[in-house]
Parts: sequence; C-alpha cells; structure tokens
Amino acid sequence: MCAAVSDSVPDSRPRRDLRSPVVAVVGATGAVGREMIECLHRRKFPLRSLRLLASGRSAGQVLKYGDQPVVIEALGPDTIDGIDIALFSAGGSVSKQYAPLMAERGTIVVDNSSAFRMHDDVPLVVPEINSQAIAQHRGIIANPNCVAILSITPLWPIHQRNPIRRLILSTYQAASGAGAAAMEELRESTRAYLAGERYEPKVLPHPYAFNVFSHNARVDPTTGYNDEEAKVMQEARKIFGDATMRITATCVRVPVLRAHCVSVNFECEERITPEEVRSIVASAPGVRLVDDAQNNYYPMPNDASGRDELLVGRIRQDVSDPSNRSISMFIAGDQLLKGAALNAVQIAEKLVG
Repeated sequence: MCAAVSDSVPDSRPRRDLRSPVVAVVGATGAVGREMIECLHRRKFPLRSLRLLASGRSAGQVLKYGDQPVVIEALGPDTIDGIDIALFSAGGSVSKQYAPLMAERGTIVVDNSSAFRMHDDVPLVVPEINSQAIAQHRGIIANPNCVAILSITPLWPIHQRNPIRRLILSTYQAASGAGAAAMEELRESTRAYLAGERYEPKVLPHPYAFNVFSHNARVDPTTGYNDEEAKVMQEARKIFGDATMRITATCVRVPVLRAHCVSVNFECEERITPEEVRSIVASAPGVRLVDDAQNNYYPMPNDASGRDELLVGRIRQDVSDPSNRSISMFIAGDQLLKGAALNAVQIAEKLVG
C-alpha cells in the first residue's frame, strides 16, 4: 500500500468542507471526461456546482449535466481556484502541470493519468479494494490503469481468503482505451474495409478493422514488455500491497469499440476449486457472475458496454497445475466506466463520505 504520511510533516493545504463540494472535470470533452459527467449525474453526486475545464479550443462550448447546460472553461492558472474536488482526464502532461498546483490551493485531485500512480506518497485506489488508502492523500489520488482495475477487482475477495501468488493476464483491449479518436478510427476504417477502400491509420500504428495487434505502447528493449503491460504489473502489486506477487501480462488491441476483456490465470497459496471461486465472485462488490456453461454464455464486451459491473465467468480449474491451486477465468468490463470514469467518481464519493 502507499506509505502513510509522516506525522512530523504538517499538511499546510487549505481545508475544505466536502459535504457539498464544487467539482471540476478536467478534460471534460474527452471520452472519459464525458463519462465522468454522466456518472456524477447518474449517481446523484452531492455537488454544489460543476465546472468543466478543457483546452482553449473547447472554451465556450456547452455540455449538459442532466438537463442543465454547463459552459466549458479554458484550463489555466486563472480558472482553477475555488474547486473542492477535481477529476482529471486530460493526459499526463496536463496532470503534471496542474494537479500539484491545484492541490497546493486546497483542491483534492483524482487523476486518471499515469503521472502519479507509482509515487510513494500518492494513493492508488480501487474503492472495492483499498479505499482506506484515500485517507493518506496529500492532495492527489491516482486512478489506476484500466486493465489493472478490471483484472484485480474480482480477484481481491479471492486473494483475501486464499492469497494469490502468481497472476497471468492476457488482455483484449477496445478502442475506447485509446480515446474518442481511436473509436472513430475503428468506425471509419471498418466502413472503408467493407467498402473495399484503402484507409490510412492516423491514431493507431496498424490497420484496426478486422485486425489484432500488440498494444501500441512503447516497448522496453531490455524486458520486452510494453508500457501498458508494465503499468498493469506494477500497479496491481501496489494496490494489493504485495511487492512480491509474481505477475506477467500481454496486452493486445482488438477491434471492439468499447469494453476490455481479460483472460486471467491465477495461482493461490492453497488448493482452490471453481465452485469456491464462483461463490466468492457471486457476492463480490462491483462484479456480476456470468458463467453459463450449458449455453456457452460468458462475459462479452457487448454485454459489458455501458454497465457499471464487471462481468466474470469461464471459471475453471487450470488442468496444467496438478496441485489444483490455479484457476482460469475471463473478465469483461467497460473501460470508460469502471476502468476510468466510474472508479474516479467512486473515489470522490468516498471523499464526501
């Protein structure tokens, strides 16, 4: 877990009353930013007012909060005062510039980028797992990588009963993980493919329609892992509070608009059965069991899209492990919701109590 703040270092940030906060969404026009706005409204978040911040080119545009129009403001040093909670989804460079500045002014920042996730003094939070870490914040709370959230949320209640010692993840990641522009590229490239027309990729490095390719993050020439895989492995260890957990990941882009899937294989400390796992998953918070072998019906991105819950199924004994300590299963979850916007809003809900 994140290291607790030392009692010998006073926290001089201004204190705010969070019972009815002023909330800002930074990066409001992006795919995740728009979902944050919708989540706040749908979950009846007890905000006093909502401010929407984005780049200067979006300033003056209007987005809806329910039926209420909200004018977008240009993010800048003169537009960040008077905010109690800021939900950031504007990219790492924006977060690095503005999150510390807003934290100094008394705002609590929930940041969706990777800028602060591995900082020792920044809590990395999935509310179903380690909501107690929120109390350790010094103005910034990190929202984990989408695949990390989707993979380990259903595993946490299993880990609590029978510690997981090894975890193998293979992901099937939708266009939504690369933003609204990638989603549009998938639509347009699919139309072009079906029409027999040439389409030159602009957002992603390879043709997306009817294709599968390794995640487009930078590959470390030493380890062979790309940055997305490294994030998942590092963040899972931090959230679980277990630096020794053995984890490997392979992250792949698939031509799906929305909702990621993850093939999970985990090895526990003691023997475990599929029946035990189904029982645990069936009562786990934020999770829905979808495990109908008779009808070959398991988690699918079509079913997960637009849902708050993560769908978990295809639960079976790993027959390659004679010790019966290993289980294979499949997860589908909406990357824009629980993988990003919803998790951030849940953190904000914990802040207001």
